[in-house]
Formats: sequence, C-alpha cells, structure tokens
Amino acid sequence: NISLDTLHPDRFLELTKRDRFAATMLGIAAAKDAGLLPLKINTVLMRGQNDDEAIELVKWAIELGAQLRFIEQMPLDAGDAWTRSNLITADEIFNQLNSEYELTPVADRGSSPAEEFYINGGPATVGIIGSVTRSFCANCDRIRLTSDGQLRNCLFSNTETDLRSILRNGRLTESEKREDIVKAFGASVKAKLPGHGINNPDFVKPVRPMSAIGG
Repeated sequence: NISLDTLHPDRFLELTKRDRFAATMLGIAAAKDAGLLPLKINTVLMRGQNDDEAIELVKWAIELGAQLRFIEQMPLDAGDAWTRSNLITADEIFNQLNSEYELTPVADRGSSPAEEFYINGGPATVGIIGSVTRSFCANCDRIRLTSDGQLRNCLFSNTETDLRSILRNGRLTESEKREDIVKAFGASVKAKLPGHGINNPDFVKPVRPMSAIGG
C-alpha cells in the first residue's frame, strides 16, 4: 500500500511539505519491478486541493497496472483541519468516475474496506472506501499494531492494548509471554465496537493522529 494524493509535483510539495514527488514515483516503480503485487495506491480527495484529479489518477493507475483506492478523508489529521463540509463523499467520487468510465460492482466484498468496481467491464478495478458515509464496521476484521507496541482494534478507538509491556516483562517466560499476548489479542478483538461513531453527536476524535497510528 502506497499513499499518493496527486500526480503534480507542485501539489505534492504543498500537501506533504516535502519535495519528494520524484522519489515517490521511483519507489512505486521499484515496488512494481520487485514484484510487490498487488500494488495498491491509496488516494484521499480533498475539496479544492486535488478533487479535480480523480479521472487522471485512474488513467495513470490503469497504465501502471496498480489498484487505485479512493478513501474518504477521516477525522484523524494532526492539525484538526477535518470538516464534514469539505468531505468528498463516496457518492461524489463514484459519480465523478462514472461520468468517464462504466463502473460495475465487484461481487463478494467480504471484509474488505473497499467497495471495488470493474472499470469498463474489467479486468482493471478501482476501489472506494467510504469510511465516513458508508460505514463497513459490521464486517471489519482489521486490527493495528502501532510502532510503540500498542494494539488498536479500530482506527477510531480511544483505548489500546499494551503488548510491549508483555514482551518486555522479564519475569515471564517466553511461553507465558506468548500465552498473554494471545489472550490480549482475543480480548481486544472481542471488545471491537459495532461502529466507529463518527456520525454520532458524542463522537470523540482519537488522541493519536493517523501518522502516529500507522496508515
């Protein structure tokens, strides 16, 4: 999975604050050449910033042989700049793409966060992840391990399970550590809530931004 929100170097610099567009494209090419497939490109469309690039990005992904997935912007930014009024919704993304291509649903989504669509009958596909407006929580089987050893059962969770303390507990044998880790994973999964609650009036944004959780 590689994040890329624009195909324009000037916009890339504006969005990321880093002049690394060329290096990013070289990295994508290297991943493909190394056989790291399927190559998935994640894109967040932002109103007034890159929402005019959807068609261009799809054409580029088809030529590259990559699977492009558009993700609704989520309230996980460090700068608290997210607003619902600026959200490019899954419906908007679909309608924009469907104006250029014939999109037909791929059957059997399973637990995948993305709704996938064949482009002009396939085999190329494009995905839309409606994290905010098309919640898929009921089928979500994702959990995340942060770089500091915390297990999160939802991106939007405000609680974490500390696995690092178990691993670094010198009083436990290796078998005891393994047993405790298995129990911790099980308890975390069982505690998954039925929904992330973004659309609820009492929703509380997670303390960690996406960069600290791990995309």
